[in-house]
Amino acid sequence: MLLRPSEHKASSFITFEISKLSMKIQNKLFVFLFSFSLILVTVLVSLMQWSIDKGMIEYVISKEVATLKPVLSKLADEYKIDNSWRSMTGKNHKFGQLIHQELAGSDFEIKRNNHLPRKKGFKKPEHIPPHLAERRPPANIENGDNRPPLPPQRDAHYALLDSKETLIAGSYPLTLTYTKTPIELNNQVIGFVAISKRNELTQGYEVDFIEQQQNYLWLIALIVMLLVALLTLPLARHIVEPIKLITRGMHKLTRGDYQQSIDLKRKDELSELSRDFNELALTLAKNDSARKRWLANISHELRTPVAILRGELEAMLDKVRPLTLTNIASAHDEVKHLQRLIDDLNQLASADIGGMGYRKHAEELVSLIQNEAGKYRSYLADAGITLLLDFSVEEANIYADKTRLYQLFENIINNCIKYSGASELKVSLTVDNADEQRSQSNKGTVTLTIEDNGIGVDEAHLAHLFEYLYRVEDSRNRETGGFGLGLSICQHIVIAHQGKISAVASSLGGLALIITLPLV
Repeated sequence: MLLRPSEHKASSFITFEISKLSMKIQNKLFVFLFSFSLILVTVLVSLMQWSIDKGMIEYVISKEVATLKPVLSKLADEYKIDNSWRSMTGKNHKFGQLIHQELAGSDFEIKRNNHLPRKKGFKKPEHIPPHLAERRPPANIENGDNRPPLPPQRDAHYALLDSKETLIAGSYPLTLTYTKTPIELNNQVIGFVAISKRNELTQGYEVDFIEQQQNYLWLIALIVMLLVALLTLPLARHIVEPIKLITRGMHKLTRGDYQQSIDLKRKDELSELSRDFNELALTLAKNDSARKRWLANISHELRTPVAILRGELEAMLDKVRPLTLTNIASAHDEVKHLQRLIDDLNQLASADIGGMGYRKHAEELVSLIQNEAGKYRSYLADAGITLLLDFSVEEANIYADKTRLYQLFENIINNCIKYSGASELKVSLTVDNADEQRSQSNKGTVTLTIEDNGIGVDEAHLAHLFEYLYRVEDSRNRETGGFGLGLSICQHIVIAHQGKISAVASSLGGLALIITLPLV
Protein backbone atom coordinates (compact mmCIF):
# COMPACT_ATOMS: atom_id res chain seq x y z
CA MET A 1 0.00 0.00 0.00
CA LEU A 2 1.42 3.39 -1.02
CA LEU A 3 1.16 6.37 1.27
CA ARG A 4 0.14 9.78 0.04
CA PRO A 5 2.64 12.61 0.81
CA SER A 6 0.44 13.96 3.61
CA GLU A 7 0.08 10.50 5.14
CA HIS A 8 3.84 9.93 4.82
CA LYS A 9 4.61 13.19 6.63
CA ALA A 10 2.07 12.36 9.36
CA SER A 11 3.54 8.88 9.83
CA SER A 12 7.07 10.29 9.99
CA PHE A 13 5.99 12.87 12.54
CA ILE A 14 4.25 10.22 14.67
CA THR A 15 7.31 7.97 14.53
CA PHE A 16 9.57 10.88 15.50
CA GLU A 17 7.31 11.72 18.44
CA ILE A 18 7.34 8.05 19.49
CA SER A 19 11.15 8.13 19.37
CA LYS A 20 11.21 11.16 21.63
CA LEU A 21 8.70 9.49 23.92
CA SER A 22 10.93 6.42 24.24
CA MET A 23 13.75 8.63 25.44
CA LYS A 24 11.41 10.16 27.97
CA ILE A 25 10.32 6.71 29.08
CA GLN A 26 13.94 5.77 29.75
CA ASN A 27 14.52 8.89 31.84
CA LYS A 28 11.22 8.51 33.68
CA LEU A 29 11.93 4.86 34.37
CA PHE A 30 15.36 5.69 35.77
CA VAL A 31 14.00 8.51 37.95
CA PHE A 32 11.14 6.34 39.19
CA LEU A 33 13.33 3.37 40.13
CA PHE A 34 16.00 5.58 41.69
CA SER A 35 13.46 7.62 43.67
CA PHE A 36 11.65 4.52 44.88
CA SER A 37 14.96 2.97 45.97
CA LEU A 38 15.99 6.19 47.71
CA ILE A 39 12.74 6.36 49.67
CA LEU A 40 12.95 2.67 50.52
CA VAL A 41 16.56 2.89 51.72
CA THR A 42 15.83 6.04 53.74
CA VAL A 43 12.86 4.40 55.45
CA LEU A 44 14.86 1.23 56.16
CA VAL A 45 17.80 3.20 57.61
CA SER A 46 15.44 5.26 59.77
CA LEU A 47 13.70 2.13 61.05
CA MET A 48 17.02 0.47 61.76
CA GLN A 49 18.19 3.55 63.66
CA TRP A 50 14.99 3.60 65.68
CA SER A 51 15.33 -0.13 66.36
CA ILE A 52 18.94 0.26 67.49
CA ASP A 53 18.08 3.22 69.71
CA LYS A 54 15.11 1.39 71.21
CA GLY A 55 17.06 -1.81 71.70
CA MET A 56 19.98 -0.02 73.27
CA ILE A 57 17.70 1.87 75.67
CA GLU A 58 16.03 -1.39 76.70
CA TYR A 59 19.45 -2.95 77.12
CA VAL A 60 20.63 -0.06 79.33
CA ILE A 61 17.47 -0.26 81.45
CA SER A 62 17.85 -4.01 81.94
CA LYS A 63 21.50 -3.50 82.84
CA GLU A 64 20.57 -0.81 85.38
CA VAL A 65 17.93 -3.09 86.91
CA ALA A 66 20.53 -5.85 87.22
CA THR A 67 22.95 -3.42 88.88
CA LEU A 68 20.32 -2.56 91.54
CA LYS A 69 19.52 -6.18 92.40
CA PRO A 70 21.43 -6.02 95.74
CA VAL A 71 19.28 -3.05 96.80
CA LEU A 72 16.24 -5.32 96.74
CA SER A 73 17.63 -7.59 99.49
CA LYS A 74 18.63 -4.58 101.64
CA LEU A 75 15.13 -3.15 101.33
CA ALA A 76 13.66 -6.54 102.21
CA ASP A 77 15.77 -6.49 105.39
CA GLU A 78 14.41 -3.05 106.23
CA TYR A 79 10.88 -4.40 105.80
CA LYS A 80 11.61 -7.23 108.27
CA ILE A 81 12.30 -4.77 111.12
CA ASP A 82 8.68 -3.82 111.67
CA ASN A 83 7.15 -6.12 109.06
CA SER A 84 6.24 -2.90 107.25
CA TRP A 85 7.81 -0.01 105.44
CA ARG A 86 7.73 2.25 108.48
CA SER A 87 11.53 2.49 108.59
CA MET A 88 11.62 3.71 104.96
CA THR A 89 8.50 5.84 104.76
CA GLY A 90 9.50 9.34 103.70
CA LYS A 91 13.22 8.52 104.04
CA ASN A 92 14.17 9.92 100.69
CA HIS A 93 17.75 10.53 101.73
CA LYS A 94 18.21 7.04 103.13
CA PHE A 95 16.71 5.49 100.00
CA GLY A 96 18.86 7.74 97.85
CA GLN A 97 21.98 6.64 99.74
CA LEU A 98 21.20 2.97 99.10
CA ILE A 99 20.78 3.69 95.41
CA HIS A 100 23.88 5.88 95.28
CA GLN A 101 26.08 3.35 97.04
CA GLU A 102 24.99 0.54 94.73
CA LEU A 103 25.49 2.59 91.57
CA ALA A 104 28.85 4.03 92.65
CA GLY A 105 31.58 3.07 90.21
CA SER A 106 29.12 1.80 87.57
CA ASP A 107 27.98 3.39 84.33
CA PHE A 108 24.88 4.54 86.18
CA GLU A 109 26.62 6.50 88.96
CA ILE A 110 24.56 9.55 89.92
CA LYS A 111 26.29 12.80 88.93
CA ARG A 112 25.26 15.74 91.09
CA ASN A 113 26.29 18.41 88.60
CA ASN A 114 23.63 21.02 88.39
CA HIS A 115 25.10 22.35 85.17
CA LEU A 116 24.34 19.11 83.31
CA PRO A 117 21.55 19.52 80.79
CA ARG A 118 18.23 18.09 81.81
CA LYS A 119 16.56 15.61 79.48
CA LYS A 120 13.34 16.44 77.80
CA GLY A 121 10.25 15.29 79.60
CA PHE A 122 11.90 15.02 83.01
CA LYS A 123 10.20 18.03 84.64
CA LYS A 124 8.87 17.84 88.17
CA PRO A 125 5.09 18.13 87.98
CA GLU A 126 3.83 21.42 89.40
CA HIS A 127 0.44 19.94 90.23
CA ILE A 128 -0.50 16.41 91.20
CA PRO A 129 -4.09 15.33 90.54
CA PRO A 130 -6.13 14.77 93.74
CA HIS A 131 -6.79 11.09 92.96
CA LEU A 132 -3.01 10.50 92.86
CA ALA A 133 -2.12 12.60 95.85
CA GLU A 134 -2.22 9.60 98.21
CA ARG A 135 0.73 8.11 96.33
CA ARG A 136 2.94 10.93 97.69
CA PRO A 137 3.54 10.46 101.50
CA PRO A 138 3.96 13.39 103.87
CA ALA A 139 7.37 14.26 105.24
CA ASN A 140 8.38 12.22 108.29
CA ILE A 141 8.88 15.08 110.76
CA GLU A 142 9.35 12.75 113.77
CA ASN A 143 12.52 11.30 112.32
CA GLY A 144 13.64 14.72 111.17
CA ASP A 145 13.62 13.67 107.52
CA ASN A 146 11.79 16.44 105.75
CA ARG A 147 14.11 16.63 102.74
CA PRO A 148 12.51 17.10 99.32
CA PRO A 149 12.60 14.32 96.75
CA LEU A 150 15.75 13.72 94.74
CA PRO A 151 16.72 16.73 92.63
CA PRO A 152 15.06 16.81 89.20
CA GLN A 153 18.43 17.27 87.47
CA ARG A 154 19.38 13.64 88.12
CA ASP A 155 19.70 11.45 85.04
CA ALA A 156 17.14 9.00 86.37
CA HIS A 157 14.43 8.84 89.02
CA TYR A 158 14.24 6.04 91.60
CA ALA A 159 11.38 5.32 93.95
CA LEU A 160 10.32 2.75 96.55
CA LEU A 161 6.70 1.62 96.27
CA ASP A 162 4.68 -0.64 98.49
CA SER A 163 2.74 -3.65 97.23
CA LYS A 164 -0.10 -1.35 96.14
CA GLU A 165 2.38 0.82 94.24
CA THR A 166 2.02 3.74 96.66
CA LEU A 167 5.11 5.91 97.00
CA ILE A 168 7.23 5.19 100.11
CA ALA A 169 10.43 7.09 99.31
CA GLY A 170 12.34 8.54 96.40
CA SER A 171 11.49 10.63 93.36
CA TYR A 172 8.33 9.51 91.53
CA PRO A 173 7.15 12.14 88.99
CA LEU A 174 3.87 10.98 87.57
CA THR A 175 4.66 12.22 84.07
CA LEU A 176 7.28 9.52 83.53
CA THR A 177 7.06 5.82 82.79
CA TYR A 178 8.85 3.31 85.02
CA THR A 179 10.32 -0.13 85.13
CA LYS A 180 9.11 -1.73 88.35
CA THR A 181 11.14 -4.54 89.90
CA PRO A 182 9.32 -6.52 92.63
CA ILE A 183 10.76 -6.91 96.15
CA GLU A 184 9.95 -10.34 97.53
CA LEU A 185 9.98 -11.68 101.10
CA ASN A 186 8.96 -15.26 101.86
CA ASN A 187 7.77 -15.59 98.25
CA GLN A 188 5.44 -12.61 98.64
CA VAL A 189 5.72 -9.28 96.87
CA ILE A 190 6.08 -6.61 99.51
CA GLY A 191 6.96 -3.69 97.25
CA PHE A 192 8.63 -2.42 94.11
CA VAL A 193 11.70 -0.44 93.12
CA ALA A 194 10.63 1.92 90.32
CA ILE A 195 13.25 3.16 87.87
CA SER A 196 12.28 5.80 85.35
CA LYS A 197 12.64 4.69 81.76
CA ARG A 198 15.04 6.63 79.60
CA ASN A 199 13.77 8.19 76.40
CA GLU A 200 17.28 8.67 75.07
CA LEU A 201 20.90 8.06 76.00
CA THR A 202 23.08 11.04 76.86
CA GLN A 203 26.38 9.47 77.94
CA GLY A 204 28.36 6.27 78.08
CA TYR A 205 29.79 3.92 75.52
CA GLU A 206 26.26 3.10 74.33
CA VAL A 207 25.92 6.61 72.87
CA ASP A 208 29.23 6.21 71.04
CA PHE A 209 28.11 2.84 69.75
CA ILE A 210 24.80 4.24 68.47
CA GLU A 211 26.50 7.17 66.77
CA GLN A 212 28.97 4.80 65.15
CA GLN A 213 26.18 2.53 63.91
CA GLN A 214 24.27 5.51 62.55
CA ASN A 215 27.31 6.62 60.59
CA TYR A 216 27.76 3.09 59.24
CA LEU A 217 24.09 2.89 58.28
CA TRP A 218 24.17 6.10 56.29
CA LEU A 219 27.42 5.03 54.65
CA ILE A 220 25.79 1.74 53.68
CA ALA A 221 22.75 3.65 52.40
CA LEU A 222 25.01 5.83 50.23
CA ILE A 223 26.76 2.77 48.81
CA VAL A 224 23.40 1.10 48.14
CA MET A 225 22.11 4.16 46.27
CA LEU A 226 25.27 4.25 44.16
CA LEU A 227 24.70 0.59 43.28
CA VAL A 228 21.04 1.36 42.50
CA ALA A 229 22.09 4.15 40.15
CA LEU A 230 24.62 1.88 38.45
CA LEU A 231 22.02 -0.87 38.00
CA THR A 232 18.94 1.24 37.24
CA LEU A 233 20.37 3.11 34.27
CA PRO A 234 21.38 -0.08 32.36
CA LEU A 235 18.06 -1.66 33.33
CA ALA A 236 16.09 1.27 31.95
CA ARG A 237 18.20 1.18 28.78
CA HIS A 238 17.67 -2.60 28.52
CA ILE A 239 13.89 -2.14 28.67
CA VAL A 240 13.65 0.85 26.35
CA GLU A 241 16.27 -0.10 23.72
CA PRO A 242 13.99 -2.66 21.98
CA ILE A 243 11.28 0.01 21.78
CA LYS A 244 13.77 2.29 20.03
CA LEU A 245 14.67 -0.46 17.56
CA ILE A 246 11.01 -1.11 16.77
CA THR A 247 10.38 2.63 16.44
CA ARG A 248 13.24 3.00 13.95
CA GLY A 249 11.90 -0.02 12.07
CA MET A 250 8.40 1.49 11.95
CA HIS A 251 9.90 4.72 10.62
CA LYS A 252 11.51 2.76 7.77
CA LEU A 253 8.23 0.96 7.07
CA THR A 254 6.45 4.28 6.63
CA ARG A 255 9.05 5.16 3.98
CA GLY A 256 8.32 1.97 2.06
CA ASP A 257 11.38 0.00 3.19
CA TYR A 258 9.78 -3.35 4.04
CA GLN A 259 12.99 -5.39 4.25
CA GLN A 260 13.10 -5.07 8.02
CA SER A 261 13.86 -7.69 10.64
CA ILE A 262 14.36 -7.19 14.36
CA ASP A 263 15.99 -10.05 16.24
CA LEU A 264 15.60 -9.62 19.99
CA LYS A 265 17.14 -12.43 21.99
CA ARG A 266 14.62 -12.07 24.78
CA LYS A 267 11.76 -14.06 26.22
CA ASP A 268 9.23 -11.41 27.14
CA GLU A 269 6.47 -9.26 25.65
CA LEU A 270 8.99 -7.15 23.72
CA SER A 271 10.26 -10.28 21.98
CA GLU A 272 6.67 -11.11 20.98
CA LEU A 273 6.26 -7.53 19.75
CA SER A 274 9.41 -7.87 17.62
CA ARG A 275 8.10 -11.10 16.09
CA ASP A 276 4.81 -9.38 15.26
CA PHE A 277 6.78 -6.51 13.73
CA ASN A 278 8.76 -8.94 11.58
CA GLU A 279 5.51 -10.59 10.47
CA LEU A 280 4.08 -7.17 9.62
CA ALA A 281 7.17 -6.24 7.60
CA LEU A 282 7.07 -9.58 5.76
CA THR A 283 3.36 -9.20 5.01
CA LEU A 284 3.84 -5.65 3.74
CA ALA A 285 6.73 -6.81 1.56
CA LYS A 286 4.60 -9.60 0.08
CA ASN A 287 1.66 -7.25 -0.48
CA ASP A 288 3.93 -4.70 -2.12
CA SER A 289 5.39 -7.38 -4.38
CA ALA A 290 1.89 -8.64 -5.23
CA ARG A 291 0.73 -5.10 -5.93
CA LYS A 292 3.62 -4.49 -8.29
CA ARG A 293 3.05 -7.81 -10.01
CA TRP A 294 -0.68 -7.07 -10.20
CA LEU A 295 -0.07 -3.70 -11.84
CA ALA A 296 2.43 -5.21 -14.28
CA ASN A 297 0.07 -8.04 -15.22
CA ILE A 298 -2.93 -5.75 -15.58
CA SER A 299 -1.00 -3.34 -17.78
CA HIS A 300 0.22 -6.27 -19.88
CA GLU A 301 -3.23 -7.83 -20.21
CA LEU A 302 -4.83 -4.52 -21.14
CA ARG A 303 -2.03 -3.50 -23.51
CA THR A 304 -2.10 -6.74 -25.52
CA PRO A 305 -5.73 -6.69 -26.78
CA VAL A 306 -5.61 -2.93 -27.23
CA ALA A 307 -2.42 -3.22 -29.30
CA ILE A 308 -3.90 -6.00 -31.45
CA LEU A 309 -7.15 -4.10 -31.91
CA ARG A 310 -5.29 -0.92 -32.82
CA GLY A 311 -3.09 -2.76 -35.28
CA GLU A 312 -6.02 -4.35 -37.05
CA LEU A 313 -7.96 -1.07 -37.22
CA GLU A 314 -4.94 0.88 -38.47
CA ALA A 315 -4.28 -1.82 -41.08
CA MET A 316 -7.86 -1.49 -42.33
CA LEU A 317 -7.68 2.31 -42.30
CA ASP A 318 -4.42 2.23 -44.25
CA LYS A 319 -6.08 -0.29 -46.63
CA VAL A 320 -3.36 -2.82 -45.83
CA ARG A 321 -6.14 -5.19 -44.90
CA PRO A 322 -9.50 -5.01 -46.59
CA LEU A 323 -12.49 -3.76 -44.65
CA THR A 324 -14.34 -7.07 -44.57
CA LEU A 325 -16.67 -8.73 -42.11
CA THR A 326 -13.95 -11.27 -41.30
CA ASN A 327 -11.46 -8.59 -40.31
CA ILE A 328 -14.10 -6.69 -38.35
CA ALA A 329 -15.02 -9.95 -36.54
CA SER A 330 -11.33 -10.43 -35.61
CA ALA A 331 -11.24 -6.92 -34.14
CA HIS A 332 -14.51 -7.68 -32.39
CA ASP A 333 -12.96 -10.79 -30.77
CA GLU A 334 -10.24 -8.61 -29.29
CA VAL A 335 -12.87 -6.24 -27.95
CA LYS A 336 -14.61 -9.22 -26.33
CA HIS A 337 -11.31 -10.33 -24.79
CA LEU A 338 -10.86 -6.86 -23.39
CA GLN A 339 -14.44 -6.77 -22.14
CA ARG A 340 -14.06 -10.10 -20.33
CA LEU A 341 -10.88 -8.89 -18.67
CA ILE A 342 -12.57 -5.71 -17.52
CA ASP A 343 -15.56 -7.67 -16.22
CA ASP A 344 -13.29 -10.06 -14.28
CA LEU A 345 -11.37 -7.15 -12.79
CA ASN A 346 -14.64 -5.56 -11.78
CA GLN A 347 -15.77 -8.80 -10.13
CA LEU A 348 -12.52 -9.11 -8.21
CA ALA A 349 -12.71 -5.49 -7.10
CA SER A 350 -16.29 -6.05 -5.96
CA ALA A 351 -15.25 -9.21 -4.07
CA ASP A 352 -12.41 -7.38 -2.32
CA ILE A 353 -14.71 -4.62 -1.09
CA GLY A 354 -17.57 -7.02 -0.34
CA GLY A 355 -19.60 -5.94 -3.33
CA MET A 356 -20.38 -9.41 -4.68
CA GLY A 357 -23.93 -10.16 -3.61
CA TYR A 358 -25.06 -13.57 -2.40
CA ARG A 359 -28.59 -14.91 -2.02
CA LYS A 360 -28.15 -18.13 -0.13
CA HIS A 361 -30.72 -20.89 0.29
CA ALA A 362 -30.68 -24.53 1.33
CA GLU A 363 -29.38 -26.45 -1.70
CA GLU A 364 -28.71 -30.13 -2.42
CA LEU A 365 -25.24 -30.25 -3.98
CA VAL A 366 -25.41 -33.71 -5.61
CA SER A 367 -28.55 -33.02 -7.62
CA LEU A 368 -27.33 -29.49 -8.40
CA ILE A 369 -24.17 -30.85 -10.08
CA GLN A 370 -26.02 -33.68 -11.84
CA ASN A 371 -28.53 -31.24 -13.31
CA GLU A 372 -25.70 -29.14 -14.81
CA ALA A 373 -23.58 -32.14 -15.83
CA GLY A 374 -25.15 -32.29 -19.33
CA LYS A 375 -24.17 -28.70 -20.10
CA TYR A 376 -20.66 -29.23 -18.72
CA ARG A 377 -20.23 -32.41 -20.83
CA SER A 378 -21.01 -30.49 -24.00
CA TYR A 379 -18.48 -27.79 -23.14
CA LEU A 380 -15.81 -30.36 -22.38
CA ALA A 381 -16.62 -32.59 -25.38
CA ASP A 382 -15.94 -29.68 -27.75
CA ALA A 383 -12.43 -29.54 -26.23
CA GLY A 384 -11.99 -33.33 -26.36
CA ILE A 385 -12.37 -33.82 -22.60
CA THR A 386 -14.51 -36.53 -20.98
CA LEU A 387 -16.43 -35.72 -17.77
CA LEU A 388 -16.65 -38.40 -15.05
CA LEU A 389 -18.80 -38.15 -11.91
CA ASP A 390 -17.96 -40.16 -8.78
CA PHE A 391 -20.31 -39.43 -5.86
CA SER A 392 -20.03 -41.53 -2.68
CA VAL A 393 -23.31 -40.13 -1.27
CA GLU A 394 -26.73 -39.51 -2.71
CA GLU A 395 -27.24 -36.08 -1.15
CA ALA A 396 -25.30 -33.29 0.52
CA ASN A 397 -27.28 -30.36 1.83
CA ILE A 398 -25.50 -27.01 1.93
CA TYR A 399 -26.47 -23.37 2.42
CA ALA A 400 -25.37 -21.56 -0.73
CA ASP A 401 -26.08 -19.19 -3.58
CA LYS A 402 -26.83 -21.47 -6.55
CA THR A 403 -25.91 -18.83 -9.12
CA ARG A 404 -22.48 -18.28 -7.54
CA LEU A 405 -21.88 -22.04 -7.41
CA TYR A 406 -22.60 -22.27 -11.16
CA GLN A 407 -20.11 -19.47 -11.68
CA LEU A 408 -17.59 -21.38 -9.55
CA PHE A 409 -17.97 -24.60 -11.58
CA GLU A 410 -17.89 -22.80 -14.93
CA ASN A 411 -14.67 -20.97 -14.03
CA ILE A 412 -13.00 -24.23 -13.02
CA ILE A 413 -14.16 -26.02 -16.19
CA ASN A 414 -13.06 -23.12 -18.39
CA ASN A 415 -9.70 -23.14 -16.62
CA CYS A 416 -9.39 -26.86 -17.39
CA ILE A 417 -10.33 -26.37 -21.05
CA LYS A 418 -7.97 -23.44 -21.61
CA TYR A 419 -4.92 -24.44 -19.54
CA SER A 420 -4.79 -28.13 -18.61
CA GLY A 421 -4.40 -29.93 -21.95
CA ALA A 422 -6.31 -32.84 -20.37
CA SER A 423 -8.45 -35.55 -21.95
CA GLU A 424 -10.36 -36.43 -18.78
CA LEU A 425 -11.98 -34.45 -15.95
CA LYS A 426 -13.19 -36.24 -12.85
CA VAL A 427 -15.53 -34.79 -10.22
CA SER A 428 -15.66 -36.63 -6.86
CA LEU A 429 -17.85 -35.85 -3.87
CA THR A 430 -17.45 -37.18 -0.32
CA VAL A 431 -19.07 -36.24 2.99
CA ASP A 432 -17.39 -36.04 6.37
CA ASN A 433 -20.31 -36.42 8.80
CA ALA A 434 -20.09 -34.82 12.23
CA ASP A 435 -19.76 -37.17 15.18
CA GLU A 436 -22.39 -37.34 17.90
CA GLN A 437 -20.59 -34.89 20.17
CA ARG A 438 -20.93 -32.05 17.68
CA SER A 439 -23.70 -29.51 17.95
CA GLN A 440 -26.77 -29.74 15.77
CA SER A 441 -25.71 -26.59 13.91
CA ASN A 442 -22.50 -28.28 12.64
CA LYS A 443 -23.36 -31.37 10.60
CA GLY A 444 -19.92 -31.85 9.03
CA THR A 445 -18.42 -30.97 5.64
CA VAL A 446 -18.71 -31.99 2.01
CA THR A 447 -15.54 -32.26 -0.06
CA LEU A 448 -15.69 -31.71 -3.82
CA THR A 449 -12.59 -32.79 -5.77
CA ILE A 450 -12.20 -31.70 -9.40
CA GLU A 451 -9.10 -33.21 -11.03
CA ASP A 452 -7.73 -33.76 -14.54
CA ASN A 453 -5.04 -35.83 -16.24
CA GLY A 454 -3.44 -32.87 -17.97
CA ILE A 455 0.04 -31.39 -17.80
CA GLY A 456 -0.31 -30.50 -14.12
CA VAL A 457 1.49 -27.80 -12.14
CA ASP A 458 4.80 -27.95 -10.32
CA GLU A 459 4.45 -28.08 -6.55
CA ALA A 460 6.23 -24.72 -6.18
CA HIS A 461 3.38 -23.02 -8.05
CA LEU A 462 0.41 -24.68 -6.36
CA ALA A 463 0.15 -22.15 -3.53
CA HIS A 464 0.06 -19.23 -6.01
CA LEU A 465 -2.62 -20.44 -8.42
CA PHE A 466 -5.30 -18.32 -6.74
CA GLU A 467 -3.33 -15.07 -7.05
CA TYR A 468 -4.47 -12.52 -9.58
CA LEU A 469 -3.10 -13.11 -13.12
CA TYR A 470 -0.59 -15.69 -11.92
CA ARG A 471 1.13 -17.49 -14.81
CA VAL A 472 2.79 -20.89 -14.37
CA GLU A 473 4.38 -21.52 -17.75
CA ASP A 474 4.22 -20.48 -21.36
CA SER A 475 1.54 -23.05 -22.23
CA ARG A 476 -0.79 -21.24 -19.85
CA ASN A 477 -0.70 -17.87 -21.56
CA ARG A 478 -3.16 -15.48 -23.08
CA GLU A 479 -3.04 -17.15 -26.48
CA THR A 480 -5.08 -20.04 -25.05
CA GLY A 481 -7.78 -17.54 -24.12
CA GLY A 482 -7.25 -17.13 -20.37
CA PHE A 483 -6.54 -14.07 -18.27
CA GLY A 484 -5.57 -15.78 -14.96
CA LEU A 485 -8.44 -14.31 -12.96
CA GLY A 486 -10.87 -17.25 -12.90
CA LEU A 487 -9.33 -19.11 -9.97
CA SER A 488 -9.07 -15.88 -7.95
CA ILE A 489 -12.79 -15.37 -8.38
CA CYS A 490 -13.36 -19.03 -7.40
CA GLN A 491 -11.48 -18.49 -4.17
CA HIS A 492 -13.64 -15.49 -3.28
CA ILE A 493 -16.82 -17.49 -3.94
CA VAL A 494 -15.71 -20.43 -1.78
CA ILE A 495 -14.62 -18.21 1.10
CA ALA A 496 -17.97 -16.39 0.94
CA HIS A 497 -19.61 -19.80 1.55
CA GLN A 498 -17.42 -20.38 4.67
CA GLY A 499 -15.45 -22.99 2.75
CA LYS A 500 -11.87 -23.66 1.68
CA ILE A 501 -10.25 -24.27 -1.70
CA SER A 502 -6.77 -25.59 -2.39
CA ALA A 503 -4.74 -26.95 -5.28
CA VAL A 504 -2.79 -30.24 -5.12
CA ALA A 505 -1.27 -32.72 -7.53
CA SER A 506 -3.92 -35.04 -8.97
CA SER A 507 -3.79 -38.81 -8.72
CA LEU A 508 -4.62 -38.78 -12.45
CA GLY A 509 -1.40 -36.93 -13.19
CA GLY A 510 -2.70 -33.39 -13.60
CA LEU A 511 -4.09 -30.75 -11.26
CA ALA A 512 -6.71 -31.30 -8.53
CA LEU A 513 -8.81 -28.58 -6.92
CA ILE A 514 -10.24 -29.54 -3.52
CA ILE A 515 -13.28 -27.56 -2.32
CA THR A 516 -14.63 -28.04 1.21
CA LEU A 517 -18.04 -26.63 2.16
CA PRO A 518 -20.00 -26.92 5.45
CA LEU A 519 -23.11 -29.09 5.58
CA VAL A 520 -26.38 -27.96 7.12
